Amino acid sequence: MRLILSRKGFDSSAGGGPSPLFPDGSVYALPIPDQRSRIRYRDIRHQGLNVGELLVGLTGDATRADAGAHLDPDLIADSYPRRPGWRPLLGQTGTAQSHLRNQGVTTGDVFLFFGLLRAAEPVGGRWRFVRAAKPFHGLWGWLQIGDIITVDDLAAAELPWVRYHPHLHGTADPNNTLYLASPHLTLAGQDTGLAGAGTFPALASEHRLTAADAPSPTHWQLPAAFFPGPQQRPLSYHHNRDRWTLEEDRCRLRCAARGQEFVLDLADYPGVASWLQSLLVGR
Repeated sequence: MRLILSRKGFDSSAGGGPSPLFPDGSVYALPIPDQRSRIRYRDIRHQGLNVGELLVGLTGDATRADAGAHLDPDLIADSYPRRPGWRPLLGQTGTAQSHLRNQGVTTGDVFLFFGLLRAAEPVGGRWRFVRAAKPFHGLWGWLQIGDIITVDDLAAAELPWVRYHPHLHGTADPNNTLYLASPHLTLAGQDTGLAGAGTFPALASEHRLTAADAPSPTHWQLPAAFFPGPQQRPLSYHHNRDRWTLEEDRCRLRCAARGQEFVLDLADYPGVASWLQSLLVGR
């Protein structure tokens, strides 16, 4: 099994800022802007909130509600109208998809989604970011791969439920790929009884990647099991061992500022496999 730490949602370059961390500990990873998407932010719902109105409050820009939204990864069933047969899914293309393919990512592998987060609060009927709160990187969801589909190979009558997805509204692209979630999450050969994709109900300390004393969100603190030994291949995009520092039961990582998909082969990292099991099943 491979673990993919997948950067998704708003950040300083895609969207212009963080996604909100609500007072109850829940997170909503704002879909990045997409001019070609047929989905508008005002069309999306999250726990009773209109996402267009949420975005207007957080950004102060009244035009954002009608802008196109790249609803991807799409993990929450009631966030948008669905056709029968819908499954959670992720689309990927370009350099990021080439990297996933070159790393051998396949069915059964697990995406852990992380993004730039910041505490938010209701002020005057709208959601605003807490002025004193600093943005940080945190884990917000997962998807275990059940099926991999090349969009250009998808016949017109196949998977009618997927036609809303923004990865089906572009031009022909042989690298354009969909990752459909497994029906159930399976780890170490055992069905966990959990869904193959979902979001964490509340952010806990183990979901936080940025170190508490970090000068920027990209300075991470991880379990020591992630630290690459002499014979272990490091997390992709992080092969420079100067990025890593071991500290007793933790390790520090200066995370790459660029790149969406960071892949780790868990065959070489049994401790990370145990951490993943605890993170997902023990939540």
